[in-house]
Amino acid sequence: MDPFQRRKLGRSDVMVPQFGFGGAPLGELFTKVSEADSEATLSAAWDAGVRYYDTAPWYGRGQSEHRIGRALYHRPRSEVVLSTKVGRILKAPANPETFDTGMWAGGLPFDIEWNYSYDGIMRAYEDSLQRLGMTRIDILIIHDLDWWHHKTDAKVNAYLSQLGSSGFRALEELKRHGLIGAIGAGVNELRTIPAFLDMVDLDFFMLALRYTLGEQDTLDEELPACAERGVGFIVAGVFSSGIYATGPVPGAKYNYEDATPDQLERARRIEAVCKSYDVPLASAAMQFPLHHPLAAAIIPGAFKPEHVTSNLALFRHEIPDALWSDLKSEGLIRQDAPTP
Repeated sequence: MDPFQRRKLGRSDVMVPQFGFGGAPLGELFTKVSEADSEATLSAAWDAGVRYYDTAPWYGRGQSEHRIGRALYHRPRSEVVLSTKVGRILKAPANPETFDTGMWAGGLPFDIEWNYSYDGIMRAYEDSLQRLGMTRIDILIIHDLDWWHHKTDAKVNAYLSQLGSSGFRALEELKRHGLIGAIGAGVNELRTIPAFLDMVDLDFFMLALRYTLGEQDTLDEELPACAERGVGFIVAGVFSSGIYATGPVPGAKYNYEDATPDQLERARRIEAVCKSYDVPLASAAMQFPLHHPLAAAIIPGAFKPEHVTSNLALFRHEIPDALWSDLKSEGLIRQDAPTP
């Protein structure tokens, strides 16, 4: 596949390269990343031709936006497609000295406030502009409004109501005035897409983990509902958080948890089919979702220059059509999954 072929992003007019750069690792997700490695990684991505960059205030509590902004603000803005997210506002904690950054191995010592209101989204947007050093953002994504993060129906419904009655108006205004080009929502769970489609008019979803080699349950209802409305998607977490990059090795992760014996066995069987065609497992994982007609891009992350060059080489690896046929005949991907 050509990593830099551009595709239309859902109902918007934004054209995105089908291979982008995921910015979560530069927020030090589980692993510390030096400034030198961050700068070298982003330079390697640019020099290799990568022009779509995704980040969020949550990634390293502002650190990923700062790092990506410093790398891009002096580049030709017309060449860059930039996405970030709203839903969290960063604030100084009561005691920075003892503040715990949680899942981030480093990052910045900022606390968060959940806010999907009109004022909250406008504040988050303006704050991101300043961290990025940019005067506009191409793609803005409603971040983590789901049960995974908010835990109860009461909280999720309250935030959905806040978005529907107030916050979405901010997104519509930003788009109407040309300050953003596309509006999306991040999805971690199966129930989220219908909730959004019933309430607001989105251009696309960013699917974290939910349309991969490891699972295609979104083909039952969610993606058909998107197709009816012309809503596209971008895939994050294309490796299911690890196992489809590392293979079924001891300690392999699947959706941020230790893979179960069944998940390890499934990955082992998929890898065996890939090996029979001399295709790396990671190549199949990256290319698979892009055969869906609604898919616009994938955004694998990186925190070292060699991650970028390796991912691009894997993405370009030629995969024979027969590989997908074999995966279907062995029941390892769904029969109705779009493939060549």
